[in-house]
Amino acid sequence: QVRLVESGGGLVQPGGSLRLSCAASGYIFSIYNMGWYHQAPGKQRELVAAMLSDCYTYLADSVKGRFNISRDNAKNAVYLQMNNLKPEDTAVYYCHSQQPGGLDENWGQGIQVTVSV
Repeated sequence: QVRLVESGGGLVQPGGSLRLSCAASGYIFSIYNMGWYHQAPGKQRELVAAMLSDCYTYLADSVKGRFNISRDNAKNAVYLQMNNLKPEDTAVYYCHSQQPGGLDENWGQGIQVTVSV
């Protein structure tokens, strides 16, 4: 059974940092593409960052220079380092895995990130 479990969210002041972690189990982690999405209230879920199985990295324009995605295949984990957080980063963040060229994809349960004074 595939499981993605996020951790590391919470409340932070503007300009602060958080590091989200996603622990994966139940599949061959190293061959899957991994990503982080976020969804703010009343908005669609959108891709924030992704790291493919070949380590190609994508970052949304809104987070370039502030966020970084990394993965540790030995630990079956993917991380999202978020620096210089802004109130508009407030959202539920979801970990996502996608089998390259395949139909299998999975979502974590989501974790809240709130940026506020």
